[in-house]
Amino acid sequence: MAIRKVRTVGDDVLRKKCKEVVEITNRELTLIEDMVDTMYEENGVGLAAPQVGILKRIFVIDIGDENGVMVFINPEILETSGTQCGEEGCLSVPGMAGQVTRPNYVKVKALDEDMNEVEYEGEGLLARAFCHEIDHLDGHMYTELVEGELHQVSYDEDEE
Repeated sequence: MAIRKVRTVGDDVLRKKCKEVVEITNRELTLIEDMVDTMYEENGVGLAAPQVGILKRIFVIDIGDENGVMVFINPEILETSGTQCGEEGCLSVPGMAGQVTRPNYVKVKALDEDMNEVEYEGEGLLARAFCHEIDHLDGHMYTELVEGELHQVSYDEDEE
């Protein structure tokens, strides 16, 4: 388990489409563990493999609910509905955020670490996270969708 360097805006890897994962080896399992550790270290709710420089269709999410850490390999959006507009940020665009409209409901199909097919449904923040992370796997960033301007944000660590 290690903390990996999060790639930031301007790094070409963030604009590339990721490759499908065809098998899970110790290398992928280590990557997933490292991504979870890195996500927590950086106080994120999600992290996609290209954000740590790996062009594989893998991301992890933990929005702090009963689901805990969710792992997605080769994810695909099956269904969306509704809309939500809200503040969105990204570990690859540190200190910045902007208003983004996303679906309010998203159903996703993916593989887990054992290559078993799983389906997840999410609303609100979870739906937003699904879309945000899948965009990363396709070489897109939320900054392409921002309505208006990006603005600086700061998070007070002492805030309750």
